[in-house]
Amino acid sequence: MTAPMQAPADGYPVRGFRGARGQVLIELKRAGRATVRELGAALGLSANAIRHHLKELEAAGLVSYRREQRKSVGAPRFSYALSAAGEAVFPQRYKETLTQLLDHLVAREGREAAVAFLASRYDELAARLGPELAGASPAERMRIVTRARADEGYMAEGHATFCCGTLTEHHCAIREVSERFPEICDAEARFLEQVLGGRVERKLHLLGGDGACEYAVRFPGLADAGSTETA
Repeated sequence: MTAPMQAPADGYPVRGFRGARGQVLIELKRAGRATVRELGAALGLSANAIRHHLKELEAAGLVSYRREQRKSVGAPRFSYALSAAGEAVFPQRYKETLTQLLDHLVAREGREAAVAFLASRYDELAARLGPELAGASPAERMRIVTRARADEGYMAEGHATFCCGTLTEHHCAIREVSERFPEICDAEARFLEQVLGGRVERKLHLLGGDGACEYAVRFPGLADAGSTETA
């Protein structure tokens, strides 16, 4: 299976950054952690150019680094990752009014009412995707759902064959809400099972400290000789 296709840097919004520095931020978001060499290979830039951009991003407080253990002798190797401020430049698709509304719901009707309100968004999205998903193969379903999640700001990538697939979300567009109401993550998994038409198992979790949310999907033996990969 080939690697998932990746959208160009400008395909994902990074507030206040475009060009090479925006690409570096996006690649770190996608990879979770990367070395200068890995960033250069992914972006087609020289090591000196990558170091220059990383130095500027570090000075701005957007990137941090750590020294990696090497099995062989040689110069020390460093890997880079987004800081909390770096994460904040990616879209957070909710506003203060949502937080106030959730607080109001919890106070008046309890936590379950707030969780049900949040989960209703997945019900609406599933209904909207329904006509497009009707009769679609597993690979086509993955393409449709991945694109929908990317449009929602989740920086999604996916691939699928007739039997199985993987959906990865490199960004959570409602991170702070999910931290307050982690039940919404279970609602997302149920939503994915519904729209993908297969059994979904979460392998990585942003709230658990991983660099992405990753779901493994097994389809119920539908005939589909091809595969697709999308970003």
